[in-house]
Amino acid sequence: MAETCVILDIGGVLEMTPDTGWERRWEERLALPPGTVHERMRDVWRAGSIGSIGEREVREQLTVRLGLDASRTEALVADLWAEYLGTPNEELIAYVRGLRGTCGIGILSNSFVGAREREAALYRFDELVEHAGHIVYSHELGIEKPDPRAFEAACAALGARPENCLFIDDVAVNVEAARAVGMRAHLFEDNARTIARVEAHLAAPARAGGAVPPG
Repeated sequence: MAETCVILDIGGVLEMTPDTGWERRWEERLALPPGTVHERMRDVWRAGSIGSIGEREVREQLTVRLGLDASRTEALVADLWAEYLGTPNEELIAYVRGLRGTCGIGILSNSFVGAREREAALYRFDELVEHAGHIVYSHELGIEKPDPRAFEAACAALGARPENCLFIDDVAVNVEAARAVGMRAHLFEDNARTIARVEAHLAAPARAGGAVPPG
């Protein structure tokens, strides 16, 4: 059983993913009212995030619902993934890579079908962890944060007690949900404060149980 673990979110933490405006651009290109792409695809996006639909089906639904030909479907999908994948947070990724062997490292991400393969190819997140199973994606688990079961699954994947795990996310509701299941948690705002919080967590003795203070 891992004594001390650090579990990180991807989007907004390991990846920087600002809004690229791809949906608005496609609505203009297709002469659709603002918000049409999201409205027509809402249930498909949801299904993709919990793995109840595959990438091929996503493309088929885009083609049908937005009236696209094959080339436009592929172009739209490319724009979708460009925003989703963003750019790597190189400093934090390098820091986490340096932690290997000193603590358990895991990843817990609300994701979309196809994310594991793309993120491994681009950013080698698989090399940050000891085992592929230490990366828990919502589209593979079938559960999204802030559902308590998502955090429990991430701890179980590492064989760790929640109180010995520090969870890092850029969404406050997810941080609070992690604390509610007994984990330590930190709201990501910048690399410096996040690295300092990880260092403090690693310096503290492992908790064997009992009351867990916030943080």
